[in-house]
Amino acid sequence: QMQLVESGGGLVQSGGSLRLSCAASGFSVNYYGIGWFRQAPGKEAEAVSCITVSSGSTVYADSVKGRFTISSDNAKNMVYLQMNNLKPEDTAVYYCAIEGAFCGDNWPDGSVYRNGRADWGKGTLVTVSS
Repeated sequence: QMQLVESGGGLVQSGGSLRLSCAASGFSVNYYGIGWFRQAPGKEAEAVSCITVSSGSTVYADSVKGRFTISSDNAKNMVYLQMNNLKPEDTAVYYCAIEGAFCGDNWPDGSVYRNGRADWGKGTLVTVSS
């Protein structure tokens, strides 16, 4: 069974950092694009970042560009999201998900996520205080 489990969220002050982890089981992340999404209470989900693991190619939302870094560890079958200079508007539940064989240059165009997806796990809550 293909599964992704998020962890690493928590409460942090504005300007602080967190590293989220996405643990994969039942498949190898090396054959897929893995995306991070977030959803704040009462709001549509937002696509945050995506990595094509085999190539290391990455895509970022403008709202996080320069602050967040997505990476992977094939040996551990993990994908990470390093979040620096966090802002209160980053507060949300963060989810990781398979985004097909790769993240297209126009990602997240073509990705269905705004209302959440059935393949998202429980997510990990990030709360940034001002």
